[in-house]
Amino acid sequence: MSLEFQILASSSSGNCALLDTGHSKILIDVGISAKRIGKLLKEIGKSIDVIDAVFLTHEHSDHAEGVRGLSQRVNLPFFANRDTAEAVQAKLTRTVNWQVFQTGSDFSFRDLQVRTFSLPHDAYDPVGFIFKWGEDGDLFSPPRSLAWVTDLGYVPVHVREHLRKVQILVIEANYDEEMLEQDKRRPWSTKQRIRGRHGHLSNDAAYDLIKELSKEDLPQNVFLAHLSKDCNNVDLVRKKFSTLSGHIEIKIVNPETGFSPSICTLPK
Repeated sequence: MSLEFQILASSSSGNCALLDTGHSKILIDVGISAKRIGKLLKEIGKSIDVIDAVFLTHEHSDHAEGVRGLSQRVNLPFFANRDTAEAVQAKLTRTVNWQVFQTGSDFSFRDLQVRTFSLPHDAYDPVGFIFKWGEDGDLFSPPRSLAWVTDLGYVPVHVREHLRKVQILVIEANYDEEMLEQDKRRPWSTKQRIRGRHGHLSNDAAYDLIKELSKEDLPQNVFLAHLSKDCNNVDLVRKKFSTLSGHIEIKIVNPETGFSPSICTLPK
């Protein structure tokens, strides 16, 4: 059985992805409106009505905007840690079907084994996810794994360890150092926040991480996501990562389109 992973949106304006294992259809972050999510899913032949669950990394609007509309499905489970759930719920009048987990815990949902771990970012309690599914020796559903790691200022040792041996890695390459420095729209304080240990990953930091992982635990697919529309561009990222492209399949998610270049289907 094949899987489908589709990034629907990825930028500072909104982040959302679909993971369809054949047994579960989940959304990872919902930083765009429910209406837009439904439209994008329809374009790839999916229905928003068959989504089984939503997993949230943190409460920032570019990751949680769609909760308001999606929670009209009263039985749709939203997985988040307590701080994230409380922060999002505080802005809503409708009670969301929260499924609260403790950061650092492992749990299961349908055929998915889910691992959560903390990330250094300026939110209440931001997390990364690793999703695993399939069975050893099963020709129709072999073991698979996907790591979703966006919004972090640096890569701590515990995060590096979690990312070893995953097949699909989604990691942010948020900004180019020089473009951020020359940006006229952002004040110095904002630039310092972005560069800080609880901000975002630069192209250089993302490159160093992937280069390190590729020495021994090579992911099959890497998605470079959450590119800044103002302080990064696809050509810069492509040039930076071109030296790795012969060893690993790297997909750059264009922040202007988000949707089109980002599909990943692995065979049986």
